[in-house]
Amino acid sequence: MEYKELPLLAKTFKGLENILAKELIALGANNVQTERRAVSFTGDLALMYKANLCCRTAVRILMPLKSFKAANADEVYNSAKSIAWDEIMNIKQTFIIDTTIFSEEFRHSQFVAYRVKDAIADYFNEKYDKRPSVRLTNPDFYINVHISHTNCTISLDSSGESLHKRGYRASQTEAPISETLAAGMLDMAGWNGQCDFIDPMCGSGTFLIEAALKALNIPPCIYRQAFAFEKWNNYDKDLFDTIYNDDSMERPFNFKIKGYDSSPRAVKTAEENIKSAGLSKYITVEQRSIADWEPQTEPALIVTNPPYGERLLNADLYGLYRQLGETLKHKFTGSTAWVISSHVECLQNMGLRPSEKIKLLNGALECEFWKLELFAGKRNDFIRKKYKN
Repeated sequence: MEYKELPLLAKTFKGLENILAKELIALGANNVQTERRAVSFTGDLALMYKANLCCRTAVRILMPLKSFKAANADEVYNSAKSIAWDEIMNIKQTFIIDTTIFSEEFRHSQFVAYRVKDAIADYFNEKYDKRPSVRLTNPDFYINVHISHTNCTISLDSSGESLHKRGYRASQTEAPISETLAAGMLDMAGWNGQCDFIDPMCGSGTFLIEAALKALNIPPCIYRQAFAFEKWNNYDKDLFDTIYNDDSMERPFNFKIKGYDSSPRAVKTAEENIKSAGLSKYITVEQRSIADWEPQTEPALIVTNPPYGERLLNADLYGLYRQLGETLKHKFTGSTAWVISSHVECLQNMGLRPSEKIKLLNGALECEFWKLELFAGKRNDFIRKKYKN
């Protein structure tokens, strides 16, 4: 069966737009354009299913229903009411409305949500004397309202829960890094599964699992219980089952993925998540302090997210980063390390000069993601040799 080309929008985090655009192009998306924390594109129903299942750096996939200008909530109401809602849902189905607003004209996102809910209710009441109900948990339809200044878009959310919730996380440590951000950082670090991978402060194991999924080319959301589009009236179960069960793009991985953490609880949590993802064959985790890390004899890619200091004294934190820098330099010579932190002073305290810095947001925290090339001897000698080759 052929399906028409749909306008679609993939939402993401700040700084991951170009990576997401590359992912969508690889899946076969057309008319790909990067936007603020999003990528617009077109594709058929199969591509929408693939984007939800396979995009590592998307947080949700939206299908815009109507875009318009509005200066107040009443204008949003009128435009929302003009949508043919009975072609999308029926009176027995439920919905929820999510709003994202960047505008001086609209100060109260909850009021906008109420007005869109009223528009949908009034549309059905006027035609059928009945209306669908709002349901806060597990509704049939997720409706997204995005307003930037006076530019408004009402969309159907095909994902439901954010796509960073892969479905493999059995438990977590405090403040784990988002799976979506972790996947984007691995792409920035150049991870392609062609060497060993190490996270020496692995926490709940997010980098380890995302590294294994990418190395094996396993779709990141293969573990999820459901997507919102499965309740849509046009859901094609046979088509989605074919996409879901297609393992033709998976590839072998012949290197090691290793994680360390000084916390027994973190190690236990990481092991539970790795087992939940079915990746125990590829990933090992050990309880070790920084001083006890094993030297790496072959070049590896190291990506880690050390503590930022919310629960540590500055003296302890500076010492931790200093020890991290010394251990990386002396035990991982020939490898490349990437370290993220919200404290630039701590990064500087590692005593290693970065060859690249990338600004990122980890939740609400402004961070820097540093690339550190680890070499023996003097930096000038390393640079001369690098550029000579």
